[in-house]
Amino acid sequence: MAKKSAESVKMPELRPGVERTWQMFLLAWFLAPWVALLFRIKVTGKENLPKSGGYVLAANHVTTLDAVAVAYMMFFRLKRAPHFLAKEGLFRTPIVGPVLLACGQIPVFRTGRGNKDPMESAYKVLRAGHCIGIFPEGSLTRDPDQWPMRARTGAIRLALETGVPIVPLGQWGTEKVIETYSSKIRPKPWHKVNMIIGKPIDMSVYKDKKMNVDDLVTLSDDVMVEITKLVEELRDEKAPAKRFVPSEHGLPEHGNYKKFLIIKAENDRRAAAGLEPLPAHAKVTNGKVVIKKLKGK
Repeated sequence: MAKKSAESVKMPELRPGVERTWQMFLLAWFLAPWVALLFRIKVTGKENLPKSGGYVLAANHVTTLDAVAVAYMMFFRLKRAPHFLAKEGLFRTPIVGPVLLACGQIPVFRTGRGNKDPMESAYKVLRAGHCIGIFPEGSLTRDPDQWPMRARTGAIRLALETGVPIVPLGQWGTEKVIETYSSKIRPKPWHKVNMIIGKPIDMSVYKDKKMNVDDLVTLSDDVMVEITKLVEELRDEKAPAKRFVPSEHGLPEHGNYKKFLIIKAENDRRAAAGLEPLPAHAKVTNGKVVIKKLKGK
């Protein structure tokens, strides 16, 4: 079955007065035993959460299992519906896409379509008094020691537009189950994933102020400072004084940068040997460059 186009991907619909829907309960209870096989979650700081209303829960992003761990924690420990902004490719996948939409997840687009609709959908979630889970870095950290890197401005924009607070969340432990930018899972049923919920950052004071891009970047970095403090507490060590910025190290903003470096290294080798560069469709599989023959050629 072919994937849908980006233009055909729909936005989720909220049920008035209902936060945790039956679809969420069904999926949560189906996934719960599998999550338990991967790790167990310990969360502290729940007393810091707003007693009512919506908020943006902003966490550091280390592995592809972070969303599963944070969503599990939100649903079972906080008793809140986890709404995440996720890459739209997942929503174009048969079965997975419809399930994600039914459970209130929001697709975001990197190419082929703007993000006005996803942002409006996220605003509706927050204005309805629900919660958005987000990783402000916008992708898995590229910091070589897995510390939080620079943030993008999405979390700040959500909070400013709706007036809800941002709640920082530090989490650490999924990297023992799956390495950053890896797809190989190593289940550790008794391994703890520790999470600390920090004190809310009140964004309502900025709601009616005119903010330029530099202001948004500064506020986003302030959020990452708070998240990093929590991660330092979890890791019991200090983070680097300067936050990692991918562009300053010649790395792309999106995608698996480890594969990018493998492709780059091979192209550098070819250039030194006077050979043609790799074709655009070259991919990396299991750490090796693979060039598949195109159909019709």
